[in-house]
Amino acid sequence: QKQFVESGGGLVQPGGSLRLSCAASGFPIAYYAIGWFRQAPGKEREGISCITSSSGRTNYADSVKGRFTISRDNDKNTVYLQMNSLKPEDTAVYYCAAGSNLLFGSSWPALAHGMDYWGKGTLVTVSS
Repeated sequence: QKQFVESGGGLVQPGGSLRLSCAASGFPIAYYAIGWFRQAPGKEREGISCITSSSGRTNYADSVKGRFTISRDNDKNTVYLQMNSLKPEDTAVYYCAAGSNLLFGSSWPALAHGMDYWGKGTLVTVSS
């Protein structure tokens, strides 16, 4: 079964940091671009970061640029999202997904639509 398992979410104060992990099973992430998405209560899913399989090119939504960093360890079959300077508006369920490198550079809605495998998400709550 091809799937992702996200972990690392939790409650953090504004200004704090969290590191999310996304462990894949059933397929090698080395051949896929990986994206991180999030969905806050009552809002649509938002694409926030993605990374290609080979060159490791990255892209970030303006809402997280300069604060979040995506990385991957193909040997561990895991992708990470380091989140710093967290804000209350970062509160959401965070998901990772895998798709073709051909999607890299697409608009976020198109990127999300083209992803093949998704995790079930991990909740991040930023609150004092």
